Amino acid sequence: MSGPSAEAEGAGRQRIDKWLWHARVVKTRTLAQNLVRSGHVRLNTERILDAAHWVRAGDVLTIALSERLLVYVVRQFAQRRGGASEARVLYEDQSPPPAPRTPPPAPRDPGSGRPTKKERRETDGLKETD
Repeated sequence: MSGPSAEAEGAGRQRIDKWLWHARVVKTRTLAQNLVRSGHVRLNTERILDAAHWVRAGDVLTIALSERLLVYVVRQFAQRRGGASEARVLYEDQSPPPAPRTPPPAPRDPGSGRPTKKERRETDGLKETD
């Protein structure tokens, strides 16, 4: 591999879209580019919109996905996209714990119809005691 991109990657930096793809944050490099361009990625607390932006070791990436927030500290780079175990060594995960999920509604017997007002109040009473 030759050219300016090979020299830059050897110098301890890599394009952010390529790094996101190698770290398995997204499935394709195109999705990584779209994620950056849509403003869902911050580099050291600064929003970036250019998928060709360079990321270096020690940089902090904050990535807003649909239902979670990822905070990764870049540790190293990869020349190719490997498996999940290889991807985990590229970053240090400092993400906050996921928000607790809301419990599913109380199960009802099939064919029992809609709950009555009394049953609904009892169900609401159970939810409030938690």
